[in-house]
Amino acid sequence: MASGNTRRSGRTRVRTLFLSDIHLGYRHARARELNEFLAGVEAESIVLVGDIVDALSLGRRVFWSAEHTQVVRTLLARGRAGTRLVYIPGNHDESLGVFAEMLQGQFEVHREWVHRTARGERLLVLHGDQFDGSVNCSPWLTRLGDALYELTVRLSDGVNNLRRALGRAYWPLAERLKLSIPTSVRYIESFERVAADHARSQGYDGVVCGHIHRANLRHIEGALYCNTGDWVESCSAVVEAPGGELRLLRWPHAVGSSRRRAAALVADAA
Repeated sequence: MASGNTRRSGRTRVRTLFLSDIHLGYRHARARELNEFLAGVEAESIVLVGDIVDALSLGRRVFWSAEHTQVVRTLLARGRAGTRLVYIPGNHDESLGVFAEMLQGQFEVHREWVHRTARGERLLVLHGDQFDGSVNCSPWLTRLGDALYELTVRLSDGVNNLRRALGRAYWPLAERLKLSIPTSVRYIESFERVAADHARSQGYDGVVCGHIHRANLRHIEGALYCNTGDWVESCSAVVEAPGGELRLLRWPHAVGSSRRRAAALVADAA
């Protein structure tokens, strides 16, 4: 983890941890890597930015492992220990009304939320599916993209399971393949602009979101765009340091990248 933060009980301490797109219940979610990541970080607040549970995947094929249960147990244990837990449902878990009711009292559940950093910046936090109608993509490309996504995720999952067995570090193969397709890159860039424009138009200093599984942290025309990434492809998260600085972390290296190095972050996140 980043060496600039103070440690207690072997964990890196941060003010806020932002996580999204964990997709518990999806066979190819990297829950084991997330559990290892959570074991090394301690946060005053944990903000879950949608698609934590994949109800759509569970509706097609039931899958749930011990690693998935451990993620939930760890989050609940942090809440009992005093960590503030905020849950913002996404398009894959917004249908879990009963689940959301169960979380009331343990999590704060909001459709959107405003986070104020230690520096006083106001960031709009939402999942990001709200912008789907504003980002142009033809129906046939959407269907093709869905099919290619499933194929690349399965390939990446198999490769990384083998790498793990051989003691090798996680490699975001699916993300690399996605970013090699010009149409995908154009869609991502369009989404980022729409999200940043929305936050700026509403008077916020920036936006924190997930949804598109593309970890990034940069300024777009004066607004801070912050995407936490996911735990299917990139194994990434965003943290706010005690002083208010935002950093993008990737497992297993978990090296913080300051937003002051935003130009380098675009390449690093790829």
